[in-house]
Amino acid sequence: MIELTLIGIGTGNPGHVTLQAVAAMNAAELILIPLKGADKSDLAGLRRALCAEHLTNPATKVVEFDLPVRDAATPSYRKGVDDWHDAIAEAWLAQITAQCPDLSGKVALLVWGDPSLYDSTLRIAARLEKRLALRTRVIPGITAIQALCAAHAIPLNGIGAPVVITTGRQIRDHGWPAAAETVVVMLDGECSFQSLDPQGITIWWGGCVAMQEEVLVAGPLAEVTEQILSTRAALRAAHGWVMDIYLMRRAL
Repeated sequence: MIELTLIGIGTGNPGHVTLQAVAAMNAAELILIPLKGADKSDLAGLRRALCAEHLTNPATKVVEFDLPVRDAATPSYRKGVDDWHDAIAEAWLAQITAQCPDLSGKVALLVWGDPSLYDSTLRIAARLEKRLALRTRVIPGITAIQALCAAHAIPLNGIGAPVVITTGRQIRDHGWPAAAETVVVMLDGECSFQSLDPQGITIWWGGCVAMQEEVLVAGPLAEVTEQILSTRAALRAAHGWVMDIYLMRRAL
């Protein structure tokens, strides 16, 4: 049986890797590092750096592999994502069968943030469970939400108030969530806050949160929108990619 461990590693800061995560890395016989293309080579580099920082077991093998790219031209977003996840599962399976020919052993993947929050690895692992004897284990990690709130030194929620965690696509398609005071937006490459009426909204934005490249912007949405857009564009131009997240609060 393959024991697949999905290890949450936070947002790229080596200090975010927990002791439990370090122990799991060193217990693994094989760590797989996905390559997402030249534009995102820094992401693989960060995973390599985390292995160099925390991996002390000389028997642990680190293998890199090419990650399939989602076909953005697929008319249905959901079908495009499902097809992409199928392709990634095939790529995982190919590496596992090549590196573990007896289909047994401890395999690990390093997952940005936490595997439970807006991440596909658990769904991909579920696909593999239909193809081979597999037991999945999750090591929780610091999420981008926690890192963002810490960076801005703000509480996530209002007093006794709920929080809505959503995506840029949902904001663009449906606007501000009904009755919400605080909204956290992830997976937003379109800066979807631009589609909102900014009146009364305060935003706390972070790019590359908790990494050396971290940049923070906060203030009334109407006043800082252009600053966020230009800052995000500069980060993307400098690194070929940018991971960003933001929290917005509106008085009810």
